[in-house]
Amino acid sequence: MSEPKPHAGDLLVEMLIDYGVEYVFGMPGGQTTALHDAILRRQDKIQHVLMRDERNAAYAADGYARVSGKVGVCDVTVGPGANLLPAGFLEALNASIPMVGIVGDVPLDWLSLKTKGIASQGFDQVAFFKTCCKDAFQVPTLASLPELVRTAFRIATAPRPGPVALVIPHDIFDADWDRDALKAVTDSRTIRSPYLRSTAPRSAIADAADLIAKAKRPALVCGGGVHGSEAAEHVTAFADKMGGLVVSSLTGKGSVPETRDYHAGVLNPLGSLAAIELIGEADLVIWCGSKVSQNTGMNWTLPTPNQATITIDMDPLEHGRTFRPTVPLLGDVRETILALTDAMGDRAAANPDWLARIAEVKQSCDAIKATEMASDKIPVQPPRIMAEVAKRLGEDDIVVSDASFSAGWISGYLPAKKPARQFLFARGQGGLGYSVPGAIGAATVLKPGARVVTVAGDGGFSYTVGELATMAQYNQRVVNIVINNGKLGWINFWQKFYFGQTISVDLETQSAVPGYAAAASALGLKGIYVEKPDEIAAALDEAFAHDGPSVVEVRIDEMATPIHSFKRRLQEPDDKERVRPGKVYKLRDWKVSPDL
Repeated sequence: MSEPKPHAGDLLVEMLIDYGVEYVFGMPGGQTTALHDAILRRQDKIQHVLMRDERNAAYAADGYARVSGKVGVCDVTVGPGANLLPAGFLEALNASIPMVGIVGDVPLDWLSLKTKGIASQGFDQVAFFKTCCKDAFQVPTLASLPELVRTAFRIATAPRPGPVALVIPHDIFDADWDRDALKAVTDSRTIRSPYLRSTAPRSAIADAADLIAKAKRPALVCGGGVHGSEAAEHVTAFADKMGGLVVSSLTGKGSVPETRDYHAGVLNPLGSLAAIELIGEADLVIWCGSKVSQNTGMNWTLPTPNQATITIDMDPLEHGRTFRPTVPLLGDVRETILALTDAMGDRAAANPDWLARIAEVKQSCDAIKATEMASDKIPVQPPRIMAEVAKRLGEDDIVVSDASFSAGWISGYLPAKKPARQFLFARGQGGLGYSVPGAIGAATVLKPGARVVTVAGDGGFSYTVGELATMAQYNQRVVNIVINNGKLGWINFWQKFYFGQTISVDLETQSAVPGYAAAASALGLKGIYVEKPDEIAAALDEAFAHDGPSVVEVRIDEMATPIHSFKRRLQEPDDKERVRPGKVYKLRDWKVSPDL
């Protein structure tokens, strides 16, 4: 049988292989068949992972990118496939995750028909994707395809990373490719992000080092930019030398091991109580690769008016977005933190009073956590589940969180033990339904013997139950933990606290109780249902020993919450006057951070 004539799909796939892409996540369509045909003939180098929903293709590519450090690639067909991508693209855009979306389209000469709305599935996809990506391009000719692929990867991996949509019309995809006339040339610099690194000026580095030397209670807040810069080990070395408090955002978890005595956990309303209490006592806060967003900034109460600040970020727009830093350090996190560490000289861990205070608060808060994690209450308390999960996590295991309360249970009760990105949180948008498809992407690049563990509430898990079939098809080593309270937990509390009644938060009735473990079994996974605390350990042992995907569904207390303000509210009398949300979250004025 003669070799098939090369087409544009072959050109594109050979470029993807040169860019180090091992997996493409998506769903085939008639307009993108050339892509899948090309992958089929190169499965020793690149594979296609069939997702059950195009939205989840973007989430899977996101998970792949976070764990591998390379560009995540997803593919969808025109129209109904394309319009499902924005949820995943917006997550990647706001979380600075490098991604390229390959999007099919109707033929170029159908433009007038598409404009009239009579071309099946056709619409203005480029304009659509420009609202949720770093950029979007339509490929107008076969000759322009290589350059636009290079452009897409350069933009996706450039500071600041993010998703790029490449829209390829049907006739371009199917066009014959002459290898001699059109070369599949790639740019090896843009395989990983960031592909260019710079550091802040020496004068600014010196100013920052002087500020740290003056500080009596310095604090370091590590954001997702630490992992994006692959700087966790270097930031840990800096933290060891600084002699002060370290906390992280959710996406920055693992920037510095939480086993360090000075690390107080995740700074977030649903994170560590010790982190929340201590950060307000700092006289200097170093925001390292952090956007200082609503949650890490504790609803815009941080930094406080009397706190000096240092910001470290490669994006110039982050320095002064909500406050004017005392010293802005514009540069790549890794290179800048190396320069700052060097500028600090032989400084040993200082500030013994501050370190003693950190130890005191941590000890008090850890005692509360220990009680929660040992609880034998029925219904089950989520900290008890997390305590058992923590005992079984391997050194290279990856934990993927869904949105809402799951992020709090993971961040507060599963410690990061080494400087690495092992915890994936969907915080770019914070949308429900990330954990299962994110785990599918992460599982493709696991180290040998490792596994992925997901934690989701029943609300979030319901979004992507169909993708369990994908896990089963590829026999991925994923343990899915569903903490089932029968409700949309966060919204249930919000409505009760601020409006006194609830609607559309119940996910089950007496006659219809969804069984997530049973659904998993029906889709080919191992499904285990747990109702009592003394059943958790055996269930997790069985799931972790299983050579394939599993679902452990645990029935939990519907009044359990990791949000500290909600916990306090539960202890208040029912007749307390309700305060509307608009009065609770008030944007503070832009301000200037002082010097020390």
